Amino acid sequence: AGTAMATALVSLLTGRPVRDSVAMTGEITLRGKVLPIGGVKEKVLAAHRAGLRTVILPQRNAPDLDELPPEVRADLTFVLAERMDDVLAAALAAAPTEAPATPDAHP
Repeated sequence: AGTAMATALVSLLTGRPVRDSVAMTGEITLRGKVLPIGGVKEKVLAAHRAGLRTVILPQRNAPDLDELPPEVRADLTFVLAERMDDVLAAALAAAPTEAPATPDAHP
């Protein structure tokens, strides 16, 4: 499975939402290592057009960033991930605060 799918599952299980300004791509191993992918330029340009601010990529795809136009590189923050821990740290928002108590409907 990929980083986006794994992040969605962790978000569901922990109740921590995924930041709405983050794009991500990458494959992962069963041990959580993030593997490189193809089509970085096209994926980053699409994220930029969509107005996203942060792009999480595999560390091994760092050389592919040289193919991007300078204005796109300047507009985005890149997180280069080696492990799923790196992806989750960048993608997930802080843990939700405890919901306010609701009055008991039965007196």
